[in-house]
Amino acid sequence: MASSSSYSNPPCAACKFLRRKCLPGCIFAPYFPPEEPQKFANVHKIFGASNVSKLLNEIQAHQREDAVNSLAYEAEARMKDPVYGCVGAISVLQRQVIRLQKELDATNADLMRYANREVNNQQRNLNYGRSGIDQTHYGYCVPSYIPPNTTWNNPEADDDSNM
Repeated sequence: MASSSSYSNPPCAACKFLRRKCLPGCIFAPYFPPEEPQKFANVHKIFGASNVSKLLNEIQAHQREDAVNSLAYEAEARMKDPVYGCVGAISVLQRQVIRLQKELDATNADLMRYANREVNNQQRNLNYGRSGIDQTHYGYCVPSYIPPNTTWNNPEADDDSNM
């Protein structure tokens, strides 16, 4: 006959995996809940339950959760890549950051070239007519602005009889 206390307090994932009774002061219970059995299985396979227990007992209580999360991450990475583990993932991410940084630099350079081209075009449009010469007509230098009181523009001034 099973005791009623086993129903109210299910064993943690570590104790269930190790097939032992989960006592109230179990070092694994807060960090390996029964809903996450694979988390402990990976950590146990890579580091061993005894080593993890020693580690958790040696560090301060407020650091244990971070330590377990780090161990679980490293263990999962080692399961995926036994040679490099999380270092392989970090290396892949660093290469990706370098590639994306180069792409960002190239895009920023393209953006600067485009912005400079637009500024130059706007300046040309603003200066069009002010320079006195319009160079857009088939390569000829044509005056784009003719002052109103020039002799060659004034028909009355062209009349030699007024002189």
